Amino acid sequence: MLVLPPDGHVHTEWSWDAVAGSMERSCARAVDLGLPSIAFTEHADFTRWVIEPEVKERMRPVNAGRVGPDGVWCPPVFDTAGYLACVARCRELFPGLRILTGMELGEPHWHEAEVKALPGIGDLDRLLGSVHSLALDGPRMVDHLFGRFELGDLMRAYLAEALRLAESPAPFAVLAHIDYPVRYWPAAAGPFDPAAFEDEYRAVLAALARSGRALELNTTVPLPAQIARWWHEAGGDALTFGSDAHKPSSVAREFDAAAAVAEAAGFQPGRHPHDTWRRGRPG
Repeated sequence: MLVLPPDGHVHTEWSWDAVAGSMERSCARAVDLGLPSIAFTEHADFTRWVIEPEVKERMRPVNAGRVGPDGVWCPPVFDTAGYLACVARCRELFPGLRILTGMELGEPHWHEAEVKALPGIGDLDRLLGSVHSLALDGPRMVDHLFGRFELGDLMRAYLAEALRLAESPAPFAVLAHIDYPVRYWPAAAGPFDPAAFEDEYRAVLAALARSGRALELNTTVPLPAQIARWWHEAGGDALTFGSDAHKPSSVAREFDAAAAVAEAAGFQPGRHPHDTWRRGRPG
């Protein structure tokens, strides 16, 4: 039986955008799949996004209500106590599953004081650093910038911000979804070609490797195999897998294909099934 890698990036009802999330049902899904481990990395956001009226109209009421009269969205305060109590309950319900605590920190290099003040952040098992926003005509979420800027300029701006994050002292251990804008790549533009941004990708990966952090292979969209190879060539030591699931049925999605990409790029499972994958020789 194929043992899938641990899922190191899952959202539940404790993330503001996971309306279909459920920690308990995500654990049950992980057990059904035979996962050795799951990390609940809930959103901790501090960036206040500019939201256009037409975008607000498409938002769920609970989130639209957080847009002020100035058109700026105010992120909710994370309920650390409630989240940790839910983790403790799930650990009792699923004793054979290794359950990690965590957060996904949005633009943590922009919010040093707020991140530092998060209750219990130093005690969490997995901290992801991510870029969802750009300070272009905003700040705005990346997906809200498509159509406002030329695609190449937008992608390079994203990778430049990811580079600033990788070079920062922000307290995260894994860089999440380095290919985040590809989720919103318009079909009319043709398939996304990472080779068009190779220099920018390699710069981010080199900085990340120097920092001693890990790269996430996110499976929301298939990570191009070239990027995994570039990570190995940059000297990257560790690779994690993340479904970025916002509902239980998405836990560990496409992990079999992702594991094949990682192995071909030169990464291997650790000594224990729940370990981070480490560099070896390319397949």
